[in-house]
Amino acid sequence: MQMTPELLRRYAQITIDKQTKADYTVLAAYLTGSLVTEEEPLLGGSGDIDLVFIHIGDPRIEREIIPLNDDIHYDIAHHPQRDYLERLALRVHPWKGPVLSEAVVLYDPQHFMDLTQASVRGLFHRSYNVIQRAQAQMHAARRRWLDFQPLSLNPGPPEILAYLQILDCAANAVALLSGEPLTERRFLINFPQRAARVDRPGLYPGLLGMLGAPHLDPQSLAGLLPEWQNTYRSLPEAGRHPRLHPLRINYYLKAFNNILESDQPENILWPLLRTWSLAAGTLPESDPGYQSWRDAANQLGLLGHGFGERIQALDIYLEQVEETINAWGKSEGA
Repeated sequence: MQMTPELLRRYAQITIDKQTKADYTVLAAYLTGSLVTEEEPLLGGSGDIDLVFIHIGDPRIEREIIPLNDDIHYDIAHHPQRDYLERLALRVHPWKGPVLSEAVVLYDPQHFMDLTQASVRGLFHRSYNVIQRAQAQMHAARRRWLDFQPLSLNPGPPEILAYLQILDCAANAVALLSGEPLTERRFLINFPQRAARVDRPGLYPGLLGMLGAPHLDPQSLAGLLPEWQNTYRSLPEAGRHPRLHPLRINYYLKAFNNILESDQPENILWPLLRTWSLAAGTLPESDPGYQSWRDAANQLGLLGHGFGERIQALDIYLEQVEETINAWGKSEGA
């Protein structure tokens, strides 16, 4: 059976109907993610169905991964109602604002989401609200950059993840000027268009440079996948991050192969580095999975003195992003 967007949305509704009948604490539920924002939500034939359940009081769990088949799973977040009560603040939140503005509500018997969405969508696209969302990401990037001072030249997975988080905030500060935040698998696929919309196409190759793309050719990038896969499969069940759930391996692997076959194979670097660093951070340094991550990071110039050079270059990149936001604000009268 071909998994069309329409069929996946139908599955989403069926799951919501089942869960709301079994759990009377659910106040509302909505669909978000690629099924809402992308014309082609599947990447390499794999994808997820992102659902959010809002509960009266504290939910029993925060997140669950449920299989639909080998290539598609439900990624369900459970939020307490109190997270949605400051409705005007949600409008300028860099993540929750865009998600709620675009969300497709599938269960809302008490019209809680009707009111919340109306509050978020009111004046959502006004320039002064747009720039607040972008500046929040930019300020977060700069604060995190300051955490690297003084600089250590012996980074491990936590430091590389912190470095990637700074780039995440910076790139999304640009992306938010013209749309929703970037998602993990499509981060580098969608960023060029977002940068071009604000007349800063050079930010895309700059971001690739910060990730070490010039150090590896497509064949070398493809050669990293078996070691990434070995690390992923070797993770212990205890303490495993939900993003690295065993059911999600095809979600990443098929997307990686799809990207490698495209005309921009280096776009694999964002989801590959993020997931590999997250996985390596749960392993002892003696583990083969940790060592393979370290070898890959070394090839990309992200360790030792190369890391110090990246942190210095990151300062310049953040200045370019700040200039982009300021120029957009002036052009829009924000």
